[in-house]
Formats: sequence, C-alpha cells, structure tokens
Amino acid sequence: MDIIVPICLIMPLAINLFGIIGGGGSLGNFLDIASIIVTAGGGANSLIMANDIGTVIGVPKAIKVLLQKPAYSEDQIIITLISFSEKARREGLLVLEDDIQEVSDPFLKKGMQLVVDGTDPELVKNILNTEIDNIEARHDSVRKVFDDAASLFPAWGMIGTLIGLVIMLRSLGGGGGLETIGSGMAVALITTYYGSVIANGFALPISGRLAARHSSEAMVKSIMLEGILSIQAGDNPRIVKDKLVSFLPPAQRQKVNEQVGDR
Repeated sequence: MDIIVPICLIMPLAINLFGIIGGGGSLGNFLDIASIIVTAGGGANSLIMANDIGTVIGVPKAIKVLLQKPAYSEDQIIITLISFSEKARREGLLVLEDDIQEVSDPFLKKGMQLVVDGTDPELVKNILNTEIDNIEARHDSVRKVFDDAASLFPAWGMIGTLIGLVIMLRSLGGGGGLETIGSGMAVALITTYYGSVIANGFALPISGRLAARHSSEAMVKSIMLEGILSIQAGDNPRIVKDKLVSFLPPAQRQKVNEQVGDR
C-alpha cells in the first residue's frame, strides 16, 4: 500500500476538526442536513450528467488503485528488456516464447508476443501506440470526474449559500433582528464550506495524484515500446540499454548500470 495516499485523504478531515474545535466551535454548528443535500446531491447529479455513468461508478476503483503502489519498476523493466535483447541476439526471437509467458505486465507481454510471432515492425508500433492512446483516454476520463467535482461541488455550495441568503433576507421582513441575521448567515455559508472542502481537500489532490501516476505509467509504457522495437530490430544489447536508460534520471541510470554491467 502507498501509505501517503490514505494519510492525505484523512488529513483534510483532521485539519478541519482541529480548526473547528481548536477555534472554540462546535461540530453541530457545521452540520446541516439541508446544506448537505444541496451540496452533495446537486454536485453528484451534475457530475453524473457531465460524465459517463460507468466512469463515475468506477471512481472507487481508481481510488483503490491509488492506494496501491505501482506494480511496475522502471529499473526492473529495463533489466528484463536488456535480458530479452541479449537472449534474442544469441539464439533468435523464437527462444523468447517461454520467457514471455512469465511476463506479468499485459502491455509488455502483448508486444513481445507480436514480435515473436513475426508481426511487421510498423504494425507492432501502431498496435502498441493505439494501446497507449486507449490507456491515456481511460485515465483522462477518470481524472475528468475529479476535475469536474472540483468545480461542480463548490458551485452547488454557492447555490446553497444563495438559497440560504434569500431565506434569511425574507425572514427579516418578519421582524427578525441581528440574531436572525447571524444565524441565517451561518447556515447559508455552510454549503460553500462543504463545497470548498470537497474540492480542495479531496477532488483536486486526487486528480493531481492520478495525473502523476499516469505520467509515471506513460513513461514505463514508452520504455517498453522502445525496448520491444529495438529487440525486434536486432539492436545490440548495449544500444538497447543506452536507449532505455535515457528515459531515467541520473540516479536510476546508475542503478541500472550497476545491475547489468557494461555489456
């Protein structure tokens, strides 16, 4: 598990609780059923309207993925590809058939299988690029849900505030004094508070985390694609290594070089 994610999901609630209680307030002052319905209900309805229902339903799965550490390691993938390159260089591509069955990553497994099957290099490149594009589209659709949530929930919070203000101002016509204004204003602002917490405490950070995870995965897929095409082209393993480590920062390059040696 990536321990940073659950901690950062809990912290907004903890910080708000500290701010409320530490400031001498009461939790009861920040709980209002009507405000919750307007903000959460209105925001959720707009979110479903703006996105594919299947994508919205799949949001918990996306959060579950964030809770887990990536299953891939750039270093290990490069080492695996270099090993494949050396073996193919010595004994031919067909000898990789058994090794491919042990590959856990579907993208790498599919690409290497295409190579072993003798698929045209340009077709291999097109198929794998299409796969990458589809992965990016799926990731973008999930991230869009959180980006939309970051704008829609505060908007509905503002709508709730306007509703509260109208009700408060109407009540003043009945002879309400300053006490009525203070109480009414507090209730009116709660919906804005709810929307702001949802957007800034959860939606935007999760969207940012998804973007970072996608960027990392996209780089891994690019490494795999470059390695697969180099193996198919029969490149020298040393050239394959130089190509693949160029994707990495200096510290990781050194780690790979130490593991594979100068070969």
